[in-house]
Formats: sequence, C-alpha cells, structure tokens
Amino acid sequence: MNPGTRSPPKIRFPLRTKILLLFLVLSLVALGATGYLAFTQMEDVSTFAAGRSTDLGNKASADSAAALETNARASLLKLASDQAYISNIIFERVRADLGTMAYYAGEIQAHPDRVRTQRLYTQDDVPEDRFATTVLFYSPGAKETVTLEERNAAGMMGDIFIPVYANNRQISAVYVGTDSGISVIYPWTNGLNASFDPRLRSWFKDAKKNGGVTWSQPYVDLLGHGLMVTCSRPVYDNRTGRTWVVGADVTIDTINQNIIGTQVGDRGYAMLIDSTGHVITRPGLSAGDRRWDESFVTEDLLESNNTGLVRVAREMTAGKTGIERVQFEDGDRFIAYAPVPSVNWSVGVVMPVDDVTAPARLSQETIRADTRAAADHMASQQQTMKTIFIGIFIILILAVVVLTWTFSRFLTEPLQKLEKGAEEVGKGNLDYVVEVNTQDEFGSLAYSFNTMASDLREYISTLKRTTAEKERMLKELEIAKGIQQDFLPERAPMIPGFDLDGYNLPALEVGGDFYDFIPLDSDHTGLVIADVSGKGVPAALFMALSRTLIRASAHSAGDPVGSLREANVHLVEDSKTGMFVTLFYAVLDSRAKSLTYVNAGHNPPILISAGTGSVKLLSAKGIALGVINEIDLEAVKIPLNADDLIVLYTDGVTEATNEKIEEYGTDRFTDCVMKNRNGTAKEIREAVVRDVIAFAGTQPQHDDITIMVLKVL
Repeated sequence: MNPGTRSPPKIRFPLRTKILLLFLVLSLVALGATGYLAFTQMEDVSTFAAGRSTDLGNKASADSAAALETNARASLLKLASDQAYISNIIFERVRADLGTMAYYAGEIQAHPDRVRTQRLYTQDDVPEDRFATTVLFYSPGAKETVTLEERNAAGMMGDIFIPVYANNRQISAVYVGTDSGISVIYPWTNGLNASFDPRLRSWFKDAKKNGGVTWSQPYVDLLGHGLMVTCSRPVYDNRTGRTWVVGADVTIDTINQNIIGTQVGDRGYAMLIDSTGHVITRPGLSAGDRRWDESFVTEDLLESNNTGLVRVAREMTAGKTGIERVQFEDGDRFIAYAPVPSVNWSVGVVMPVDDVTAPARLSQETIRADTRAAADHMASQQQTMKTIFIGIFIILILAVVVLTWTFSRFLTEPLQKLEKGAEEVGKGNLDYVVEVNTQDEFGSLAYSFNTMASDLREYISTLKRTTAEKERMLKELEIAKGIQQDFLPERAPMIPGFDLDGYNLPALEVGGDFYDFIPLDSDHTGLVIADVSGKGVPAALFMALSRTLIRASAHSAGDPVGSLREANVHLVEDSKTGMFVTLFYAVLDSRAKSLTYVNAGHNPPILISAGTGSVKLLSAKGIALGVINEIDLEAVKIPLNADDLIVLYTDGVTEATNEKIEEYGTDRFTDCVMKNRNGTAKEIREAVVRDVIAFAGTQPQHDDITIMVLKVL
C-alpha cells in the first residue's frame, strides 16, 4: 500500500486529555504529597506540644515537690527546736522550784528550833479555802509512830508550797513524803485513798535511789488529775537519819496544752519521749479506766517493729537534733526532733509526707489533665481536616493547601509565642507577656504562663524586701553587740600585788554572760562573773539590767551578801519573764591580801594554792538571783598567798562540746589551767580559750564563754 494514501491514526487520547491527565496526576501527586506532608507536620507538632507540656508539667511538679519537702524539713526542724527550747525552760523552772522546796526542807531539818506548832488539816477537816492550807495524810500504820515534832516540821512546808504553786501554773500539786509514812500535800484535797503510801510510789523510791532530781514516767494520779509525771528530789535529815522526798506534779494534759501543744497541718502532731525511749505524751494518750494503784506503761519506741522509727528513737534518746523520713504502712512521715536537756527527754514533731507534697501532686494532675485535653483537641482537629481534605481535594486543591498551611500556622504560632516567652523569662525579662488570644487550651496555657511570670516577679520583689529587712536586723544586732561589749570592762584594773584579766566570747551576736571589775575604794575591788538564763536578745537585755543593779548595789550595800540581796529584790521586781542569773561576786582586799566571796548558784571558781598545788572549789550556799524575793547567801573569806591562782568561769567553758557531743569538762579545764599556771593572767586566760576552741573543732559554739583570772604576785 502506498503510504501516501494511508488514513490518519485514530486518536484515542487527545492532547487535552493528556494535559488534563497530566495535571490531574500532578494535582493528585501534589495534593497527596502536600496532604501527607501537612498531616505529618501536624502530628509532629502535636507530639512536640504534648511532650513539651508533659515535660514542663513533670519538671514543675518535681521541682515543686522537692522545694516543698526542703522547706517542710527546715520548718519542722525549726519547730521541733523551738518547742524543745520552750519545753526546756518550763521543765527547768519546775526543777528550780523543786530545788527551792528541797532547800527549804533542808533548812527545816537542820534547824528544828524554827519549827512551830500549827494546825494541820486532814481530809476530814474541810478548810474555808483549800488553797490557803495543806492536807496532812497518814499512811496505813503511820499515825501511831509519827512524832509531833516531825508532823509539825513537815507541816512547815506549806509556807513554801503556797508561793511555789502560785508562781508556776504548770504544777498541779506539790507535796512532801517522809520515811515515817506521812504526806503533806498542797493544795488541800479530800481525794486520798486510805491505802495510799508515798513510800511505795515510784517517785519516792526512785528519788531515794538516785539521790537527786528524778522525773517519773507517766502514771495514774491518785488525786484524779489523770495521767501525771512527777519531779521529785530527796532531802536527807542528818540529825534523825530519816529522808524526806519533795515532789511536784505536772499533768500530761498540761504538757500537751502548754508545753508541746503544737498542731502541724491536719494530721501532724508533737510528742515527748524519755531517755529510755518510752512515750511521755502524745495526742490521744490517756489513762483509760485504770486506777491509781494499777501500773501504767507507755509504748517504747525502741521496741518498735519499724526500724526507721527505732533509728529515730535512738537519735532522740541520744539527745541529738535532726529530722528523718520514716516509712509507715499508711505512708511516709517526717519526724523532726530536738532534746530537752533539763529532763533528758526529747521533743518529736511528726507530719505525714503526703500533707507536704499534696499541692505538688494536685498541680501535676492538673497539668496532666490540661495536656491530655490539648492532645485530644489537636487529634480531633486533625481528623476534621482529613475529612474535609478527602471530600473536596479535586476541586479545592489550593484551598486545601491554603487551609492546611493556615491550620499549621494556627497550630504552631501559640507554641512559638510560648517558647519565645520562656526564652525571655529565662533571660530575666519577667515583664514579657505572651499574647495568645484563643479560647482553648493554648489560651489557658498562655494565661497560666503570664500568671507564673507575674507571681515570680512578685516573689522576687518580696524576696528583695525580706533580704533588705534581714540585713537591717543583722546591722542592728551588730550595733547591739557593740553596745553590749561596751558594758564589759575595756581592760582589767591595775591592782598592786595582783595580776587580773577577763574575757567574754558570746555564742550569738549578743549573749547573756558578763564579768565586771567594780572599784569600791582604794583597797577593795569587786569581781563579778555571771550567766543569765537563755540566749540571744532577751538574755542580753536581762544581762544589762543585772549588771546595772549589781553595780549599784555593790556601792550602796556594805558587804557582798547585802549587795546581792539588794540586787535580787530589784531583779525579782523587774523580771516578768521568769529569767534569772547565776553569779559569783567577790570583794578583793588588796591591802589585807584576802578575798570575800558569795556564790549565787554559779559554777564555783577554782583556787590553785601556791604551796601545795592543790585545787579547791570556791563554793558557798546560795541560789540564783531573780527567782524569789528572799534568798539565803553565805559569805566566805579566804586569805591569799603569793602565786595563788583563782580562775572564775561560766558553764560555756566546761560544757563546750565537740563533734562527738563530748563536753570539755571540769577535768580538762583544770588540767589546762595547771599546765599554764606559771604564765600571766592574760596568758592563762588565752591558753584556756584556745584549748576550748580547739576541743570544739567544727562544732558550733552553743553557749557564751566567759573567764576571769586572778593571780597573786
């Protein structure tokens, strides 16, 4: 066939169709690729947003929980220490009142000529005022054997019981029991059981056995006061060979309400244990239906099945301060503890850990809920976009692309703004505001972010003010320290024939110790060293008052006893806080080479004789100033020979502790003085201070160190 005569080929695919198919294929490929990329990007963004939110929430919750736990530990430890300090003051006051009663009982026994005949009420004799008299009680079989003399002598104790009871509201009853079987109790009561015998009670037997101040474990009170602890002390009558035991009762309710009455959160509480690990008191502790003559034993924490609790109990019975996290079946608990030195007990403050970390857990759950809601919202939006894309991808390719791009931008823009805000806040720009005006989780997250930045800005501002206030207080304490140091002598006086030196090192910015040299006349100089109860600013103020009164009394009164009695009267009148001061006051006669001294409850100084090298304590009868109006003091006069050495000191020297909680002690103190006795007074003083500081090592100084050295030339 001739090619020129061929018919044209049949067109099966017109060019328009190919172009259409080509664009269609290109469109489909472009749409598919665009859709794939768009949805992939959206999923990545969703995953990134949810992950970042979760990470931020977990980190914030973890940081919050750690901060809450750290703050709780510090607060609970501070609370336990403060509670132990307050408890120690109260128990020390009971102990001091007991010492006053014991001293009075000793005076009665030593001076039978002072005993007067008086009316003594029994349970059957009802007085007009039960607080105006005591009650006399005979143990079974004792009435026939007790002499009238002993009965009247014991009845004299009412003269001291009444003021002691009136001045210490922590005490529920005071009394004395004797070997002969009689008891004198204040205030008067008719609740005594006929079978009661003080000689069989633990407070009587333990005091006789220990020979000193004894605190009992809780027991059921005979007088109906519920659970009770007793502070008792024996008084020995050398004339008759008999023993009296004076006692003061403190109810467990009183301890709970006035001593350890601390509420910590909704489930926290305070407790008190003794040196053997037995619980003295805790919330809910009661006698139940037990009678006074039935035994009552509290739980022993050292015998607990909980090893963590046993570990804490051992630390508490060792007199240590600290805080531990202990596991219990119903959840972990913080236990902060601090010692009460006056009774060798320990205060514990218990708080569930869940109560501390609850805000952090709540915040974490809230953040997780918000994150899940945001993820659900984004997944829902993606599904909607897929449905729209499939329904209109042929005729709205560009629209789908635009909508995809718009949606992607809508999705990522809030996160970018939040990220920008995080960067600005990280740089310290706390005034930066994230602008996300959407009514969804992103808007809520932006609001929370802005609120956090505002709260952080306010917190920093508050912290600056607090820091400035603290710096102001520290400056004021520095000024107070300078003023207090001005109270102390700038240098020791030059006294012919004597070498004299003194030194004070306060434990805090201000302290309660002081010493003084008081020029009385050309031949007489007053030497004073004193220790005020307590520490810090209250002790410093009381120290200033005490020093002023003693100086004034030293010039107005003729003798040391009269001077201290006069100062004591003013101290009792001016002291409303129950503070007191122990003091050693001596008058040095440089012409006669003698020393006349009075000791008002202070550590007795040591005297090292030149000839024999023996060590003697300069002790004398007397109690601290500021306790009661009328005090008995004993003046002692000693001759001074050449090379005699006298060292006066406060308990901050002998009671300094090292890292092992070992005390420096009187023996180390005496050995140090003996080794350096050939030096000058200043050299001896410096050697003692160096030795005490070296012994303490890294252990913080817990009490003021004051020392005075007198050397006879």
